[in-house]
Amino acid sequence: MYKNVIAIISIALMAMGGCMAPGAEGGAGGSPLAFLPFVLIFVLFYFLILRPQQKQSRKKEEMLKSLKRGDNVITAGGIYGRIMNISEDDIVTLEISKGVSVRIARSGVTGLEGQAKEEPKDKEDKSKK
Repeated sequence: MYKNVIAIISIALMAMGGCMAPGAEGGAGGSPLAFLPFVLIFVLFYFLILRPQQKQSRKKEEMLKSLKRGDNVITAGGIYGRIMNISEDDIVTLEISKGVSVRIARSGVTGLEGQAKEEPKDKEDKSKK
């Protein structure tokens, strides 16, 4: 996929160089087509980088809002635990072992334990088809 993107960008850059006639000076009266490669690069940048990143951050925000007591979660530090309490100050109390609990910020939760196990299976299933 990235090879295709590099090829498209290189074609767009070559097109930019071919917009002027040989020996012509680059004046203020340039062709509107000279901006086409820049527009194409921006569109590719949006669909390949910005849009997926926005979807991912929206999905994480929804997950953080839907946390509730009893959920098994994974923290940013790789600690697995069960939510015992969520305070109004966005502090989550996790039980990481019987009788051992820690307090973390809600934003420190990176995912639900069940979701992390299901995603790779879905990717493998898609690749086998």
